[in-house]
Amino acid sequence: MSPKTALIIGASRGIGLGLVRQLHADGWQVTATVRDPSRAIDLQALQGVHIESLDIDDAAALQRLAQRLSDQVFDLLFVNAGILGPNHQSAAAATAEELGQLFLTNVTAPIRLAECLVAQLRPQSGVLAFMSSGLGSVANPEGNNLALYKASKAALNSLTNSFVCELPEPRPTVLSLHPGWVKTDMGGDGAMVEVADSCRGLIEQVERFAGQGGHHFVDYQGQQIAW
Repeated sequence: MSPKTALIIGASRGIGLGLVRQLHADGWQVTATVRDPSRAIDLQALQGVHIESLDIDDAAALQRLAQRLSDQVFDLLFVNAGILGPNHQSAAAATAEELGQLFLTNVTAPIRLAECLVAQLRPQSGVLAFMSSGLGSVANPEGNNLALYKASKAALNSLTNSFVCELPEPRPTVLSLHPGWVKTDMGGDGAMVEVADSCRGLIEQVERFAGQGGHHFVDYQGQQIAW
């Protein structure tokens, strides 16, 4: 039986790197993208992982990646790349450049990538996953100290929903995933969840929902999150 295949977008560190490590350990055939493959030392140590160059904000680079991978079929396409945004997290203080960068990287670019590559998901069982956040829930009153980041994840959820509605039937399974408050550079020292625990849980959700179809907003433990 051939191994399952995954394409992880944004895998140089943190949760992206953790996903690659866990999938690799589970026997998946993994392709991982980073902005600079020459500096991806941790990925290079994983024998058999294929490393591709991609700046998710660069539309031309995305087209080149799609051409290089055009003959491949994936069981999982996981769009992990994202940024926290400006330190001040203030709508009043934000510049057009800061807002443009945040919403390009966290909202527009992930959907643009999905539009290019969704046809390469394995029919019936393929899963398209976006790294969302529980802060992206409009029903969640927490996270006011991360107001702009929170807004970008809510926007990603909304644009994902619109993207899913436009896909032809039968639609693949699409997941908007909350990884928990994870101990990464973005999550900070006070975070509660280890990278490895989050990644194992995220992959469990991918395997749980594979073949179900529809768009689901859940956390790494499988708990449904209100939109």
